[in-house]
Amino acid sequence: MPFHLQTSHYSSELPGDKDLSNNSRQVPEAAYSYVKPVELKNAQIVHVSKEVADLLSIQPDDTRTESFLKMVSGQPTAMISETFAMNYGGHQFGHWAGQLGDGRAINIGQIPTEKGVFQLQLKGAGPTPYSRRGDGFAVLRSSIREHLCSEAMYHLGVPTTRSLSLVLSGEDVMRDMFYDGNQKDEPGAVVCRVAPSFVRFGNYQLAAANGNLKLLQQLTDYTIQHHFPEINTTGKQKYLDFFQQVADTTLDLMIHWQRVGFVHGVMNTDNMSILGITIDYGPYGWLEDYNANWTPNTTDNQHKRYAYGAQPEIALWNLWQLANALFPLVDDSAGLEAILDSYKTKFPKKHLDMMREKLGLQTAQDADADIVEKLMAVFPLHEVDMTLFYRELAHITHTTNTGQAFEIIQPAVYHPDQMPETVSDQWKNWLSLYIDRLGGESAFAKARLPLMQRTNPKFVLRNYMAQLAITDAETGDYTLLNELHELLKNPYGEQPSMQRWYAKRPEWARNSPGSWQLSCSS
Repeated sequence: MPFHLQTSHYSSELPGDKDLSNNSRQVPEAAYSYVKPVELKNAQIVHVSKEVADLLSIQPDDTRTESFLKMVSGQPTAMISETFAMNYGGHQFGHWAGQLGDGRAINIGQIPTEKGVFQLQLKGAGPTPYSRRGDGFAVLRSSIREHLCSEAMYHLGVPTTRSLSLVLSGEDVMRDMFYDGNQKDEPGAVVCRVAPSFVRFGNYQLAAANGNLKLLQQLTDYTIQHHFPEINTTGKQKYLDFFQQVADTTLDLMIHWQRVGFVHGVMNTDNMSILGITIDYGPYGWLEDYNANWTPNTTDNQHKRYAYGAQPEIALWNLWQLANALFPLVDDSAGLEAILDSYKTKFPKKHLDMMREKLGLQTAQDADADIVEKLMAVFPLHEVDMTLFYRELAHITHTTNTGQAFEIIQPAVYHPDQMPETVSDQWKNWLSLYIDRLGGESAFAKARLPLMQRTNPKFVLRNYMAQLAITDAETGDYTLLNELHELLKNPYGEQPSMQRWYAKRPEWARNSPGSWQLSCSS
């Protein structure tokens, strides 16, 4: 093969646990533990992302070889000598959970490319010392969701881990999908994740919580050397500069999530990437009707800690926890607090700039914040699909009258015949305000449509779409999986042949398991 899987510099430069037993245990002194994936003798490839393969210089013919199958399913004969699971802790739903770690993710090495060094990680390849009460495997339904969403997010322009391949393990896995006591066997699967790094906030938190300041400094220095080489300061300033960059990239990620209507669902600190990329696709979802309090995670139904509208504030809360972990290296609470305050200062401005782009506004006016605020107030009054609304809004111009504008947005409205007159009047008031605002930018009218169409996706991976692909795949039919993968590579394009996916959520999916909300069972 022209590509070469190298030993990861993470395992070669940081202290590791060399006990290969894979027994669940506490590992306080190590950044990772060496493990071996389970041998899956009946594994078969379901799908390979050509774009990720190209990124890694893996040719199409290579992906059809036995060697490739063995690599992406974790077979020992294809593995380099050092495969490992990472050790980290985290706050889960606001509570410190102690050691967590890669319970079913195994890092198999890295591939250098022209665009940098990329780590490869198998999710669902067997138990690790961090599996706790889990078996280390993953099921097909959650693996399809991660494989599709990783690539969908990339093509939306949202920083994310990637997915090289989806493999059937050839083994059944027992899961209780709804946590209601009804366990059943499901087909197992393995996803090959790809990212520059899989280091999370929780890696630093665990070292600090264990009082292992040597490991904390080693891990932070390692991260700066390999992933923030532009930082050339020394001493505590180096660590402050590092934290500032983490805060900035985390803020940018939240802006992206808000822009496309993505809800992560499990923003625990162990699911926050130090690089500001989306990581760990569990019970995620996209807003259908605009509802800032919606969460895709059934576990979060009561408190809605990780709802769409809460995500920016939760990201800041998570950054506070990271700041606490890094404090022993900095010993400067004022410096860390200033960086956290900068997040609070920058977010409203960046959010308003993003909303201007979504609305096609090409100049900045003081009144824009009021226009956005009024839109956010009228959105929840009746179900209006967020994705469709912004795409349809692009067809309104400064010469459109209010009645015509209201008709233009109707494809985004759920049950328009049921919209109360008082609500339709509020929508017309907002549309009138918006059209007046466009009148002040008539000189830029031609540029407005392409601006809105490259900011607002036409197609997103709605949960019901993923569920349809899962249902077919569980019968051995991957046609829809392939179709959705192709669709989501061009989310901003018109794609007339794919028009059936430009539609509101069907009524059958409104409360259907897997098509609206999901549990963490995977």
